[in-house]
Amino acid sequence: MDELPDIAPFQRRLDELDAQMAEPAFYNNPRRAAEVSREQQKLQQLVADHAAYQRLSREVEEAVALGKDVAADADLRELAAAELPELTVRVAAMKTAVLRAMIPPDPTDSRNTVMEIRAGTGGDEASLFAAELFRLYSRYAADRGWSVQPMSSSVSERGGYKEVIFLITGAEVYKQLKFESGVHRVQRVPVTEANGRIHTSTVTVAVLPEAEEVDVQIDPQDLEITVTRASGPGGQGVNTTDSAVQIMHKPTGLIVTCADERSQIKNKARAMTVLRSRLLQRREEEERAKYAAHRKSQIGSGDRSERIRTYNFPQNRLTDHRIGLTLYNLPQVMEGRIGDIIEALQKADYEEKLSALTGVSYAPVRAAAGHDD
Repeated sequence: MDELPDIAPFQRRLDELDAQMAEPAFYNNPRRAAEVSREQQKLQQLVADHAAYQRLSREVEEAVALGKDVAADADLRELAAAELPELTVRVAAMKTAVLRAMIPPDPTDSRNTVMEIRAGTGGDEASLFAAELFRLYSRYAADRGWSVQPMSSSVSERGGYKEVIFLITGAEVYKQLKFESGVHRVQRVPVTEANGRIHTSTVTVAVLPEAEEVDVQIDPQDLEITVTRASGPGGQGVNTTDSAVQIMHKPTGLIVTCADERSQIKNKARAMTVLRSRLLQRREEEERAKYAAHRKSQIGSGDRSERIRTYNFPQNRLTDHRIGLTLYNLPQVMEGRIGDIIEALQKADYEEKLSALTGVSYAPVRAAAGHDD
C-alpha cells in the first residue's frame, strides 16, 4: 500500500493551535479565534482521517496475506477474499480525502476579485470582444449570486472597451476565476470585414484578489495623485467636475486611473483598491517566480502574456491550451456558462498539486482532442 506524506508537520501544527485555544485570552479577538478554530477543526479531521487510512491499510494487508495463506482455514480465506474489494475502495477514498486535506489552501481563494480586461491586438475587433468578455463574466457572476461593480472603463469608437476594470464580490470569487488570467484569442469574421475573411484578435484578462489595507502597506509619500476633469460617457455631472483620479505608485511605476464616479472621493477609493490588488499580485508573482525554474505548472503561470484560450467562432469551438480542453458550445460560453471550463481547470490544478505532494505524475484533463491553431 502506497504511503502518504508524513503527518508529523500537521500534527505539530494542530498541537500549536490546541495550545493557543487553551489560552485565557484566546477569545478576546473573535475574528482571529474563528480563523484558528476553523483551521484546528480541519487539522483534527485530517489527523483522524490519516489514522483511519493507516488502520484500513493494515486491514487490506492482513486480508491479502490471509487470502494467500494456504495453512489458514478455507472459510477464513474466503471471507478475506470477499471483504478485500470493499476494503480496497474504502482505503482509496480515505487516501484521496487525506491528500486533499494536505494540499495547502490558497489564502486568497475566499477574496473578492478585481478583474481587468484590455483590448490587445486587433483594433476595433479586440475592443468589441473585450466588451463581450465583460458581459460573459458579468453573467457568470449573476448566475452565482455575485455582485459586479464597475470601477473604470475606456470605451472605443465602435462601442467596445479599450479597457474595463470591475470588482466582483461574493463567496469564493477568486477561487472560481483565478485561472482566467492570460491572453484570450478570438478568431472570427469581424463586422467591419467586407470580404468575409477570418481575423485573429486578442484580449488580456487580469484577475486580482482584492487586497485589504493590512495586506499591502502603502506609504502616502510614495503616491502621486492627480485630479482632472473626467471625459467620455457618463452625463454632464461627470464631464463638468474635477472628479477623475489618477494615482501613480512611484516605487513601482504602477498607474491607476478611475473616472467612472462623479465623486472624487469614490474614484480615489476605487483607484486605491485596484492599486493595492496590483501590488499584492506583484508580490505573489515574485514569490511564485522563485519556484518557476524547478517545475512548470500544468495550469500555467496565469501571467497576462500567456495565451490561455482560443474562441473560434466559425468552428463553434473553444480551446483551453493549458489543459487541452476543447468544447463546441461557444454560444453558451459567451452567455456566461463557463462552469465546465472552471471545473476542469480546478481539477487539473488539484492534480498538479497532488503531483508535487506525492511525487506521482497525474495525467492532464482532456475533454477532447486539443487544438493549437
